[in-house]
Amino acid sequence: MSTHPVPVLPAGITVAELERLCIGFATEAARFIRDERPAGVGVSATKSSETDVVTVMDRRSEELLHRLIQSARPDDGILGEEGADVAGTSGLTWVLDPIDGTVNYLYEVPAYAVSVAVVVGDPHVQGGWTPVAGAVADPSLRLVHHAGRGTGAWTSPEDSSGEVAPSRLSVSAEDRLGRTLLATGFGYDAEVRARQAEVLLRVLPLVRDIRRIGSAALDLVRVAQGSVDAYAETGLNAWDLAAGWLVVEEAGGVVVGSGEDVARRAPGKALTVAAGPALVEQVRSLFVSGDDTPR
Repeated sequence: MSTHPVPVLPAGITVAELERLCIGFATEAARFIRDERPAGVGVSATKSSETDVVTVMDRRSEELLHRLIQSARPDDGILGEEGADVAGTSGLTWVLDPIDGTVNYLYEVPAYAVSVAVVVGDPHVQGGWTPVAGAVADPSLRLVHHAGRGTGAWTSPEDSSGEVAPSRLSVSAEDRLGRTLLATGFGYDAEVRARQAEVLLRVLPLVRDIRRIGSAALDLVRVAQGSVDAYAETGLNAWDLAAGWLVVEEAGGVVVGSGEDVARRAPGKALTVAAGPALVEQVRSLFVSGDDTPR
């Protein structure tokens, strides 16, 4: 469980209620993208490059989440990967990735998720926001991984009938870099990918092995589960990491960025590293130079 204090919330709402809403919204969107997937779903648009794809279901999932949030919390802000950017008045903002792992979804690789988090602060500003509740729903496994600030991290069945109890998550206790199973990912820009590959050529001999799953949210969940020891990636946006960040911290892990000052210490585009407390700085040191500049 995280030792970070809970930020001040608006009157009339609790962390537990926000976590409940995150679970409900993420689960409904996960069912939607799984059960309503059209036959032969294809690319409807691209973003930063030809490999950075969007399907019609990304947009429809975000539209569904937008409606659910506005119905339940009309004064909150919303920031979504597919374009939602609504300024709220409550001090809370919902940060959404309607399908994290779109390429996997496109190719029917069962490693994609819906990520829903609610944060205090401005998620547009590096280091300027803190997640207070979040959920990562895995449609393929029909599971939802969730956390609230100070309540621990859990995995629950998509079916909330209560027949199967939630299981508590805990990060790996591994403390040696040479025995570390490291998850990572790659950007969509060709030059960025080339730089990331160069870094991994140097890192690979120093760790047990490397895994590339294709969903940042699920990578972070795997750190929280202890099924990988650590995760490191550059280029992440708020919607990629908001829910998973909290799940890792509430599972006893640490999530950091590239530097020591307030802005760079937070995870984000420059670097995101997640691991247990005994391992996180060892992993971070692989990806930054002596002056905290990402390699």
